[in-house]
Amino acid sequence: MHRRFILLPLLLVAAASLPAQQTSSAPDANPAVSGSPSAATTPAQKKEDWSALPLATSGLDMSRVSVTRISLWDKEGYTEELLRVQWRPNDPIDLYVVLPKGVEKPPAILYLYDYSNDTERFRNESWCKRMTRGGFAAVGFISAVSGDRIRAPRPLKAWFFSELQEGLGASTHDVQMILNYLDSRGDIDVSHVGMFAQGSGASIAVLAAAADPRITTLDLYDLWGDWPDWLKESPAIPQEDRANYLTPQFLGKVANLDPLTYLPQLKSRKVRIEYVLDDPTTPASARNAMLKAAPEGADVLKYEDEAAHIEEWHAHGLSGWIKGRLKPDWVEPPIDSPAPAQASN
Repeated sequence: MHRRFILLPLLLVAAASLPAQQTSSAPDANPAVSGSPSAATTPAQKKEDWSALPLATSGLDMSRVSVTRISLWDKEGYTEELLRVQWRPNDPIDLYVVLPKGVEKPPAILYLYDYSNDTERFRNESWCKRMTRGGFAAVGFISAVSGDRIRAPRPLKAWFFSELQEGLGASTHDVQMILNYLDSRGDIDVSHVGMFAQGSGASIAVLAAAADPRITTLDLYDLWGDWPDWLKESPAIPQEDRANYLTPQFLGKVANLDPLTYLPQLKSRKVRIEYVLDDPTTPASARNAMLKAAPEGADVLKYEDEAAHIEEWHAHGLSGWIKGRLKPDWVEPPIDSPAPAQASN
């Protein structure tokens, strides 16, 4: 089984200066989140096109934005904010922004794990210290249709794969919206962004990078894609439900959201692709297709098993490769202590 382990400007108020209350970027923002005009006088929001990658063609109303600071923690060596950001109805996103102390406009690295992960790791002090070490901002969140982002009104059995088009498309828009928000703050460098992503998060990272040139560096661990084969063979899909995901209608909805299509377009980016060969989550046929589609110059690492991957992590750190590309003089110190079960990814 697999491990558990975002182009238009936004007119936002930087959360770094916000009190613990919601603010809105527009007078007609969603009344459900900002207390602006009643629903009867607020123009209806256009339907979001999940099949369109760039924000400019997504139909997402980028004026309907709210930002709330939920918590601020002052820790040794770093500060951490928990922000609740929202740009579509019934879908607030918990966004964790961890900043190293004493560093002006640190470069940003976004962390997006697969749909089965929650936000717990982003509160872990060891994780925060490691990810900000060397002067980097660490930004964490979860994808659409996962964790506490699965909210009514939805079918009781709705999950990331039953809503795969939304999970991929909405999350691709989220990455771009988050980058717009981070840019509006003024305290983070988003001119060249790194992204560490795993599983479905890696799929979303590829789509977001294809839509947004600010994402210059991608570390893709256990990248999912080649959807017809992946959905047909991956044990992550319950056998009793598999036929539902192999219909022409379902596959047609995600045909424009396949990382296999966009990987070769990332030639100007720094890309690393990592696979653990004995992990059955990504079928060999899909994995081989993704590796064949890797952009020229991409770094490819194939580990025989998880132990080999842990050894690499201990030697270079989870984000060491990205940090070294964002800051060429960066050297990740070796990690001395054994990694916790979920800390290696």
